[in-house]
Amino acid sequence: MSHARPAGRRLAAAVTVVLAVTAGLTGTPGPAQAAPPAQAAPPAQAASTARAASTAGLAEAESVAAFPAGHAIDGVTASGYLTRGPAPASAHSWVRASDGAVTALPDGMSAAATGAGDLLAMSTGSEAWLQDAPTGGQVFKVRFEDGGGTGAYAGAAGRALFSTAARAEGGIDVRMHTEGDVTATVTSLPRGYHAVSVSPGTSAHAVLTYRAPTESGLYEYRWALVDLATGTLAETGVRKDIGLEGIAVSATHVAWIEHSSTEMSAVVRTRATGETRRIPLGDQWTGTLRFGLQGDQLIYGLPGGLTAKAPKPLFALTAYDLTTGARTKLLDHVTSSALSPDGVLYARGGTVAHGEGLYRVDPGTGGGAAPSASLVASTGEPTSLALVGHDIPEVIDLSRGGGRRLTWTLSRSNADITATLRHVRTGKTEELQFSLPTSPEFTSGWGGGLNGSQLTAYNGDYVWEMSASPLNGIGPTLTASGTFKVVRSPAAPHDFNDNGTPDLLARDASGRLWRSDSRGASLEGENELVGGGWNTYDRIEATGDIGGAPTGDLVARDKDGVLWLYLGEGDGTFATRSRVGGGWGGYDQIAAGSDLTNDGRPDLLATDKSGVLWLYAGTGDWRAPFTSRTRVGGGWNTYDQLTATGDIGGAAAGDLVARDTAGVLWLYLGKGDGTFASRTRIGTGWDIYRDTVGIGDADGDGHPDLFAYTDYGSYYYPGTGDWRAPFGTRGNGSLPVMDPAPTSLA
Repeated sequence: MSHARPAGRRLAAAVTVVLAVTAGLTGTPGPAQAAPPAQAAPPAQAASTARAASTAGLAEAESVAAFPAGHAIDGVTASGYLTRGPAPASAHSWVRASDGAVTALPDGMSAAATGAGDLLAMSTGSEAWLQDAPTGGQVFKVRFEDGGGTGAYAGAAGRALFSTAARAEGGIDVRMHTEGDVTATVTSLPRGYHAVSVSPGTSAHAVLTYRAPTESGLYEYRWALVDLATGTLAETGVRKDIGLEGIAVSATHVAWIEHSSTEMSAVVRTRATGETRRIPLGDQWTGTLRFGLQGDQLIYGLPGGLTAKAPKPLFALTAYDLTTGARTKLLDHVTSSALSPDGVLYARGGTVAHGEGLYRVDPGTGGGAAPSASLVASTGEPTSLALVGHDIPEVIDLSRGGGRRLTWTLSRSNADITATLRHVRTGKTEELQFSLPTSPEFTSGWGGGLNGSQLTAYNGDYVWEMSASPLNGIGPTLTASGTFKVVRSPAAPHDFNDNGTPDLLARDASGRLWRSDSRGASLEGENELVGGGWNTYDRIEATGDIGGAPTGDLVARDKDGVLWLYLGEGDGTFATRSRVGGGWGGYDQIAAGSDLTNDGRPDLLATDKSGVLWLYAGTGDWRAPFTSRTRVGGGWNTYDQLTATGDIGGAAAGDLVARDTAGVLWLYLGKGDGTFASRTRIGTGWDIYRDTVGIGDADGDGHPDLFAYTDYGSYYYPGTGDWRAPFGTRGNGSLPVMDPAPTSLA
């Protein structure tokens, strides 16, 4: 891999740029010093060949060195980068530019690049020293606890360390320490002057900043350039309304940031004439701007853009041409930056095109060409929103009701996300709702519904589609999709639309058959017309799956006594009828839907006019759905209504409830061989109901339920699973609106 920059593009040593550091970093923020021509080449020139041209997306990361994710750039040396790790430790490391190798620096001390070759200034507070970054070798050290008047570490620039020392008569001296134990007084500040800090400036100057009292009793912020060769002050100035940005200095200009109640501006001073001008940068904003000077360009950007919850123009690292006033966007966002020894700006940030990493700011190549930024070290992370992963399995089992929490993990949390689940066969959808999380995991609880949760989700194939818009305005909207399958086991016996919940069939007086989806005590899902002409039948019974398909079927007896089978299509409709057989007109009652023989197939019961109960066992073959009848027993003409309920008694086989002419309801527990145990009285007053339907497990608790209908209302009885009290307290049910009212249910 290569990081070299062609020598012809190298900036002159006198052309410098600075990007100030944030509060909490070592020393007062300020510019960095370019190395003299004799110093080693900056990191971009350390490799022997030019970096390959950028490619789309993050593919460019393959041609550059690695940069540690989560680290900020604190400084640049001749062959590497000084970085600061994430909070709370915020530990310093030195990263070799050629291959991205990371060397952790000792804890408990500050570190700063000095702008001279590979030198770092290290300090513990009581002592400071210069050391070679690649080897760790110490150049020289200054101690501050020896009582010799050297009071406190103030910073470093070039090959010098700076300190302050209190004077007996009041005030402080600013001192410069160089190799050979040489100490020189830079300046003596009067009483009341404080907050002294020194940082790199140009190859010839350090930047000194401090606070000075005014006649009003307030303070003003002053700066000065220190000649590194003589230790004397070269230029001085005053800043007003400042933040924490520090001073930027080049061979031709000095610049700083000033804040007012309405805007943020850069003040640029021409060093040769002392003339200043103000450049508006944008509305006032809480935060510390990164800014610097490079040739005729003022470069600035506000950190925090990658995680912001609203766009802001200042988030982009931008170059302002001091000659033409043109602005050029360099990066989509910036987090930190630093200066190489020869005055080239390196910014940690990102672009949509090339992702997160360390970028070098390259000047235009003449003819008014705009500057640009090139990726030199990559974290391997995207700047645009990216889908990191999701927890949506290939199969979602919605048996026994309930739902599932669905999570999409993005590359960051500041996004507005929407997701849709679409059932492939029907096209019906469910929009998921999300709240803004504190982590990049976006989770929505899916209750297993469709159409605004008004319909229980169908079994079968689904497509999920996710869309996430960046709240910070950086990058395009992220879209992603995938598939999954919904299954349930076992299927509800009266489920005609394959959504795991039983349906109720209701015929109105005009012969139209309606299908309504159930959920608990109500029929709140689909209410769809199956079709007309059903008044040709005097009996309609939902049978469960007797045709061998996963969804429910029904049988209907016409007025000539012929029984017809309608196979469910699984979408709420039925196939063309097929003839089961004639002679069914001799039966007063027909009940279907319970597995009475414990073979996994629903059976059918019928009572003839003499009161004999007959069993028709299911075969599972739609061409011949029932075996020959088997006599169960006589005396059943005492009942005017039979309802197959499924297993409501807690055993394996299906059961039966029968209402006698006095309105008493009796339970017959199935033995599993097509016969029943002795009856048990379970209630009275059931003669108020025109119809009762063993609808199946509507509330998802694993126990079949009962639906009962009168001319003036409908009721829902939840199953308990206890044969001694098989139904709980009734609740008000609901039926689809029909005018006139339904004449029969199934």
